[in-house]
Amino acid sequence: MPILDQKLEALDVILKSYHRVIVAFSGGLDSTFLAEAAIRSVGGNALAVTAISDSYPAREMRAAEKIAREIGIRFETVDTGELEIDGYASNPVNRCYFCKSELFDKLQPIANRYQIGTIVYGAIPDDLGDHRPGMEAAREAGIRAPLIEANISKSEIRQASKVWKLSTWDKPAFACLSSRFPYGTRITRQKLRQVDQAEQYLYDLGIRQFRVRHHDEYARIELDSDGIKTLTEGSNRKDVVCYFRTLGYSKVGLDLSGYKSGSLNISINQTTSGIRGLNEEIRGSIDE
Repeated sequence: MPILDQKLEALDVILKSYHRVIVAFSGGLDSTFLAEAAIRSVGGNALAVTAISDSYPAREMRAAEKIAREIGIRFETVDTGELEIDGYASNPVNRCYFCKSELFDKLQPIANRYQIGTIVYGAIPDDLGDHRPGMEAAREAGIRAPLIEANISKSEIRQASKVWKLSTWDKPAFACLSSRFPYGTRITRQKLRQVDQAEQYLYDLGIRQFRVRHHDEYARIELDSDGIKTLTEGSNRKDVVCYFRTLGYSKVGLDLSGYKSGSLNISINQTTSGIRGLNEEIRGSIDE
């Protein structure tokens, strides 16, 4: 039996052992795969719950609801208030701990209401070597990570998702909007809206893999090779600069190193002065 099939069987056994399960559902590759696996294992005893948050773009919320309908899982939303938590809004290096703690705190009453004993989320083995403080929050709250338990990697999730005909099989990675800010930069609703509108503009151009990194008045755009090609077509480059300036960015630059998920984690061990130094260096990048 192929290794992936063995892992999928192991995942099925794990999920069936829960009997009833809530899936923390973002509509991304991993959580959609996990939600589909949960349906296959426990059927109508699986519930997907998506957090409505200032750091979660409206387009992703709409996509999550659409995907839940596509796969046929019961679906609910819950409001989270990360920005009311100073440990989150001040944007320390463990910001994601507070985000996940807030999410899991809001999921527990839903689990109690439906007498569901297990909450799962889409952490994967690939995450174990990265900076993921949210995983500590999950451990403290007793949240299970069945994809880690079954040792199913990102590439295997894409492979299985394609076989299962999930629309997310080739969906680009997405992280919450708060990840666009260097650690130590305070996060506000206005700043989140600014980044959201900037990224929505890139999305509307047909670009799918992107990040707009927020450095005060400077917007540093990270794109993959296809995105860079799109940006340089016709008047797109100038149009992006003009629109970003209406959002409050006085300088707009393209990061020539390209798109990289978690690129701001390079500043984790830097002091506040180091972060300021990074911002000053970035401001020397090419404008327009």
